[in-house]
Amino acid sequence: MSEASISTGIAQRYATAVFELAKEGKTLAEVEKDLDALEAALAESADLSAMITSPIYPRDSQAKAMTALAKKMGLSDSMTGALGLMAEKRRLFVLPQFIASLRAAIAEDKGEVTAEVVAAKAMTKAQQDKLAKALKAAVGKDVKINLAVDESLIGGLVVKVGSKMIDSSVRSRLNALQNSMKEVG
Repeated sequence: MSEASISTGIAQRYATAVFELAKEGKTLAEVEKDLDALEAALAESADLSAMITSPIYPRDSQAKAMTALAKKMGLSDSMTGALGLMAEKRRLFVLPQFIASLRAAIAEDKGEVTAEVVAAKAMTKAQQDKLAKALKAAVGKDVKINLAVDESLIGGLVVKVGSKMIDSSVRSRLNALQNSMKEVG
């Protein structure tokens, strides 16, 4: 079994536990806000990223730090408890997978899917709403857009929903044209 699948399995178990507690306690919206805050903290803090992956910090130090951080961030009790337990069990390294698994469980419960969209330039809120509406018509579920910008696309979009990918970028069209010209010559 690969290291990635082991991490995903561990993360999935913690995510399922927090999801079930939140659903039972009707605090899914609160937990969703916790995930946003945690994701932002991981992205902004190199120290936090280092702490969750480094084996040099003792368990009790990690647990105290995570509990203090969770309280300072105003995270829900279920999230604070989960983070403390993850630290005690030396499982903080799965935090990114935990966040993804918990997001997926909440989205599924809400009947939502997430579309990973890469655009050549930033999209306005109106453009994102229009894209979400078009994707909803195609997929049959509410679509939440996770947008990234990659100027190397030149123009257009790359949209991934589940296992389906639609690449309407200028870069891919130029690559296709280049390949077809090689076949002719």
